[in-house]
Amino acid sequence: MTVGMGLKRVRHDDKACYHGRMTVVYLALGSNVGDSAANIAEAIKLLGNSIESIKQAPLYASKAAGYTDQPDFVNTAVSGETSLNPEQLLSFVKDIEQQIGLINRFRWGPREIDIDIIFYGDTVMETDKLTIPHPRFADRDFVLLPLSDLNPGLIDPLSHQTVQELLAKTEATGKFVIKQVDVNA
Repeated sequence: MTVGMGLKRVRHDDKACYHGRMTVVYLALGSNVGDSAANIAEAIKLLGNSIESIKQAPLYASKAAGYTDQPDFVNTAVSGETSLNPEQLLSFVKDIEQQIGLINRFRWGPREIDIDIIFYGDTVMETDKLTIPHPRFADRDFVLLPLSDLNPGLIDPLSHQTVQELLAKTEATGKFVIKQVDVNA
């Protein structure tokens, strides 16, 4: 089965193809409930249990997307390597969200922590529970800006554009990012 531009769709039952291989992943993190910077720091610490060589982008304050009548978010992105397959990684990050205390209020509502898988190597997949690349990342400067800080030449396997090129396109569609956050202030 193919998805756009001749890319193969990975079926939900294709878990074995990732066994034993380290894959570079990019995750986006956000929080707007409680001490957001501390929530993100704790999530990154917990991510280290199954993700190696973690690199973190700066923190950014951003307006909420979707439901806007809520406090501003603090956002960042991380990269690292994991031997987990995509479904295991999803389960792992959902467990971390629960450990941090995520309360699922409503779609796009306030979050103690939100962790999204943006890229899993150059994998393109869609299942009932998981879509990679994340389906809305290319429209969100609060995801693209930290990704660009980590790796401006990172290529989206669907559009074949760099995150820097995608970020430039968000200038025309509106900005969510307010400023970089100084956690020492």
